[in-house]
Amino acid sequence: MANQFRGRSFRRTPEDWSEWVEWLQTGLQSQTRWRLPLVLIGMVLARGRRTVTTWLRAAGVQADYSDYYYFISSLGRKTDKIATLLLQLLVQHLPLGDRVLLGLDDTPTKRYGPCVEGAGLHRNPTSGPEDQKFLYGHIWVTLALLLRHPLWHGIGLPLLARLYVKAKDLPRLEARRGPWEFKTKLQLAAEMIEWVLKILRFLGKPIWLVFDGAYAYRPLLKRILVPGVTVVSRLRKDAALRTLPPPRKPGQRGGKRIYGKQAISLAKRAAHRKGWQTIEVVMYGGKRVTKTYKTFLATYAVVGGVIRVVLVREPSGWQAFFCTDPSASVRDILECFADRSVIEQVFHDIKEVWGTGLQQVRNVWSNIGCFHLNLWIHTLVELWAWNRTAGTIRDRSASPWDDGERRPSHADRRKALRQTVLQNEFQALEVIHKIPRQLKNMYQALIQLAV
Repeated sequence: MANQFRGRSFRRTPEDWSEWVEWLQTGLQSQTRWRLPLVLIGMVLARGRRTVTTWLRAAGVQADYSDYYYFISSLGRKTDKIATLLLQLLVQHLPLGDRVLLGLDDTPTKRYGPCVEGAGLHRNPTSGPEDQKFLYGHIWVTLALLLRHPLWHGIGLPLLARLYVKAKDLPRLEARRGPWEFKTKLQLAAEMIEWVLKILRFLGKPIWLVFDGAYAYRPLLKRILVPGVTVVSRLRKDAALRTLPPPRKPGQRGGKRIYGKQAISLAKRAAHRKGWQTIEVVMYGGKRVTKTYKTFLATYAVVGGVIRVVLVREPSGWQAFFCTDPSASVRDILECFADRSVIEQVFHDIKEVWGTGLQQVRNVWSNIGCFHLNLWIHTLVELWAWNRTAGTIRDRSASPWDDGERRPSHADRRKALRQTVLQNEFQALEVIHKIPRQLKNMYQALIQLAV
């Protein structure tokens, strides 16, 4: 059965896709690695509710379903190894630019039932019109590579995630899975960042990290601020900033001061009318906008030294950002933080396009495996579509009311890959059988309906 499905899966997929999946397979055991391309192609072809069973049916699997559930569970224990291979693949095939930009954030996935391991009650970041302040499910701290496409601007490529389990939910999980160490979101984030720094160290490029103010705390920054790493984040409006330390006098004894003597009030700095400047920057969606800003240097105990502060005046009020590199330009800081929105788009896509959280698994390792499969399939589709023209991945002929020049969405890229897979399958049949033109036209029409 393994040989049968292995050949079928590789015949359907494009050549570059097959090579990438084969590279990822090297991180798995030889006895079960042949299941990975089947699961991935099933995710691409699946329609409707995206359960694991739907994946397997779309891939043509008709028996031994339980073996695939065990395979996904084992995959959840090897996420670091597969993510390492995936990151090496991206470094090899994509232009990273002068610096490497990484984004960090967390997202919930709704689940139902008390038997879902690792699930708990969490605050809902997107309560919506129903104003649901809490939801029951999982929280995933996620790390992504952020790139700017020459045509489509910001693209997020998720790599790795960690499941956050509340301390009060650990007893239920440990009753089923044994000892499980509690870690805060900051600790989980630090683990992933240390993991990625070890891999990217050989590039010799500066690494920039961007995340929201919820992660800009001392326990995380203390572990990740090593030479060559720069952090950009939002700054609390009541941040305890101080001035720069005074210069040392000749022959002065004692240690060098780290922080200045005077406190800095961001509210007073923002209220002062003088000192504002304007700059044109590329923000969300590649749009050029003019921002009004102030910038200055300060010392911050959370970082442990000097930072560059940027205040931006908006119609709704002022916002504050900081960068741990005092020599960074205002344009780099603002554009870098604007790219953070890409990871939020990733969360939207993996839920709306790939159905993250709908896989109907209870085992905690199966949940981890399913979530990472959704992350990796998103990244692989973006990698596959990176060098393809707009005409090959954006077909809106069936929607004349839509803007034909609009940026291709992730759903458009997945649709293009699905269409390519089905056409490859049909071309493989043409080699064996002579098919009349009427059937060819009918098949092409069916492909359009299927995708």
